[in-house]
Amino acid sequence: MGTDAQIVVVGGPAALLDDAIARVEQLERRWSRFRPDSEVSRLNAMPGQHVVVSGDTIELVLRAIEGWERTAGLFDPTVLSALRTQGYDRDFAEVPAHAITSAVRGREAPAPGCAGIECDPGLATVTLPPGVELDPGGIGKGLAADIVTAELLEAGAAGALVNLGGDLRVRGEPANGDVWSVAVEDPARAGVELFRFGIADGAVATSSRVRRRWQTADGEAHHLIAPATGRPASSRHATVTAVANDGWWAEVVTKAVLVGGLEPGAASPLAALVGTVDESGNLELDPRLAACAA
Repeated sequence: MGTDAQIVVVGGPAALLDDAIARVEQLERRWSRFRPDSEVSRLNAMPGQHVVVSGDTIELVLRAIEGWERTAGLFDPTVLSALRTQGYDRDFAEVPAHAITSAVRGREAPAPGCAGIECDPGLATVTLPPGVELDPGGIGKGLAADIVTAELLEAGAAGALVNLGGDLRVRGEPANGDVWSVAVEDPARAGVELFRFGIADGAVATSSRVRRRWQTADGEAHHLIAPATGRPASSRHATVTAVANDGWWAEVVTKAVLVGGLEPGAASPLAALVGTVDESGNLELDPRLAACAA
């Protein structure tokens, strides 16, 4: 998943921690677009074919489609071709040196969207139409945190926390105190805490365009693509954090706000609490989130 992982297990058999680590690694093998043998890579390589996949991947695709539908396309998992056009066609550690010569400006196009994707849970198949490729990106990390924490509690843990690069899900009894204490770090300033709050059961996700940036022959690019243009997104938000019931949905919300330009707030349809940071480092919190922040 291209990031660090943190797993906390409260109570239950000692083997649960090892089981959780193995489960995260399994989901990585199934969903990584950088592994040619992953289920997502097989889907992308077999347009128009009914590809048999695991139940995990069925759930991933269904959630991705749901996120696309509920945000009217502001969140879009079909931006992979646009990412490649910007030079992000390999592990990010190799992108800065590679993108200067590989990025191809002028070939950007809107993301095709999810309308033609067929998902059959009964047959365990997914069919992508020609020209459509999936990038699980952040929603995969959020959903993985949802899945692993749920399975830990089912296996006997009293509480669980899974944090995959800032996509965090907590359930059950916290390690200390009455609630889980979550600190949100500023992606632009390592070690600097933006805010901290308590959560009993739920998820947090953060997306930012200040960390994964690189230079191309035509200027700076980043990994957050605006679906309507196929170009790196430009909005007044540099970083977005969302607090929601589920990790996959928290990730969808961050993209809808940061990439799609959907404004957060009590009147929005996001069903999440949102905090944003602009390019100057100014923090703005949803009043409901500010009320529980320390």
